[in-house]
Amino acid sequence: MPTSNPFDILLEHNRWATEQIIRACSALTDEQLKRPFEMGPGSLQNTTTHIVGAMHGWGDLLAGREQRPRLEQGPQRTPAELLALWDEVAADFANSARSHPLDELVSRERGGKMYTFTRGAVVTHVTTHGMHHRAQCLNMLRQVGVSPLPPSSVLEWMLMVDH
Repeated sequence: MPTSNPFDILLEHNRWATEQIIRACSALTDEQLKRPFEMGPGSLQNTTTHIVGAMHGWGDLLAGREQRPRLEQGPQRTPAELLALWDEVAADFANSARSHPLDELVSRERGGKMYTFTRGAVVTHVTTHGMHHRAQCLNMLRQVGVSPLPPSSVLEWMLMVDH
């Protein structure tokens, strides 16, 4: 039965749509994957890594873990490696997001300043952040000649996936 809960829709769609983008990148040459663009983090390689890395970092916050090193600062990963990592990161994020009430507060330090958010705000930020960068990826994929573009919208998800 299709879900009607916006929280579940955000998490499930985000996981599915990002997987579609990373899978599309799997068919690219190294040159296409690393081609520089004047948008987002600058290439499909960097942008997909950033999407996974952001969820990785915010997942640490929701899980109450100490922040691990940023993925963007580590070794470059192939799309296959990112896809495997994405599965793990998305599952961890969803489990952590569901483990406490959404109105519970979480705090993190960044740049010497402490920030406090509700867990619901973190989930909303991470999923809309992913959508923003997936749109950049679609533009980059179009420019490197990918056709048809991978499905990624909520409507496509609703029509294609058995919920």
